[in-house]
Amino acid sequence: MDDAVIPYELPEAEDHSFFFIAQRIKTELEAKLHRHDAWELYCVTHGYGNRIAGDTMQPFMANDVVLIPPSMSHRWIYAPESADTDGCVSYLMVAFTHGWVQRCVGMFPELGNRLSGAAFPTDALKFGTKSAAVVRKALSEMKGQDELGRLCAMLRLLPFIFTTSDHTFAGKPVHIDRDVRRMQHVCEYVMAHYARQITLDDIASETGMNRSAFCVWFKRYKGMSFSRFLTRYRLHTACGLLRHSQKSVSEIGYIVGFNDIPYFIRVFTRVMGVSPGKYRKRVHDCQ
Repeated sequence: MDDAVIPYELPEAEDHSFFFIAQRIKTELEAKLHRHDAWELYCVTHGYGNRIAGDTMQPFMANDVVLIPPSMSHRWIYAPESADTDGCVSYLMVAFTHGWVQRCVGMFPELGNRLSGAAFPTDALKFGTKSAAVVRKALSEMKGQDELGRLCAMLRLLPFIFTTSDHTFAGKPVHIDRDVRRMQHVCEYVMAHYARQITLDDIASETGMNRSAFCVWFKRYKGMSFSRFLTRYRLHTACGLLRHSQKSVSEIGYIVGFNDIPYFIRVFTRVMGVSPGKYRKRVHDCQ
């Protein structure tokens, strides 16, 4: 199996101190699992799906803002159904080296004062609603600014993203050993095939193990059975479709791999604490 994490060099230019992009791209063209020697501040503007950051896979949606530390393996996997009418998703992203941050702190005492004593995170962080709105506004404004305007915006953003406490855990770095690579492959296989039946023999074969050995390894590594892991992934995907599509509950059940819709409704209700229909109503009432 191909379990390599792709080293990725961000584009550099002599007349720019960091990399900024407002990207609109086909879902299938988004980068595979990769890492680079830079902080990545990423804001989803259209689309939803699942994000791998270090040792963690989490769902994401439009307006999410995440900070990924240097050298952490990561991937943004957009659901095809979340694309716009042209099949595209979009995001804003700025990447900058830690060396550049240190040079800025040494050059500008005002910035140094704000960052004095700040502990730079080693985990990936997902910003809370209020902090995400601040970052999203700044990155959106950068689209219409020239290079100097973007630099000023970044100098204002740096102390904010490194000192705000309005964030949650989104992944921790891992040594890419055999177990980690194997788990990354399991996650990618599930994301690609969750809509159809995935047997234990299927997934065990993908990891180069027999069924019994795979079950023991997976339970030890994730603390749950593969069946539970797969069900949770399907339900998270169903939640995204209930929030962002007009498809019926039955359609969504089939899309995420449940052939028995009454069973889908029962499982969803037991795990989420509310039926799919009430979940959708609750989400829409809060918007």
